Amino acid sequence: MSREQPSPTALPARLRALGPELLGFAAAGICAYAADLGLFIWLRGPVGLDPLTAKSLSFVAGCSVAYVGNALGTYRRKAAEISRLRQYAVFFAVNIAGALVQLLCIAVSHYGLGFTSQRADTVSGAGIGMALATVLRFWGTRTLVFRGAGRTTGRTPGTEASWTG
Repeated sequence: MSREQPSPTALPARLRALGPELLGFAAAGICAYAADLGLFIWLRGPVGLDPLTAKSLSFVAGCSVAYVGNALGTYRRKAAEISRLRQYAVFFAVNIAGALVQLLCIAVSHYGLGFTSQRADTVSGAGIGMALATVLRFWGTRTLVFRGAGRTTGRTPGTEASWTG
């Protein structure tokens, strides 16, 4: 059996169609990162919490900011197939999986490959690990959390303003 070859313009068209979603996801992620980092610095500094407690609290806050940004921004036109609480729980699980990917990258680099410098840990965790975790988070957010991807809330397309384009 012969398969039709995809059009050479199919991939760019798909990427253009994903543009507003990717932009919204990135905007929510940047806000979440800022909340996570800012809260961590404040909790470690003036508040004086230990690093693990401070990071745990800032991680939850960052996840919450990202969820709200995606639920009310990027994916606001998608009909919720599950309750918001369950949606948040799945979103949180996806973000935990992303954090584990980053930790795994550090573990492989540091303990498996023997790259033990602070720079190597930063590259593997905040560079490679963050890139892989972001792909996982994007996939998980769009397919597991806001999986009503083809469904809208019933509003006429183009009748509401979009903060993502």
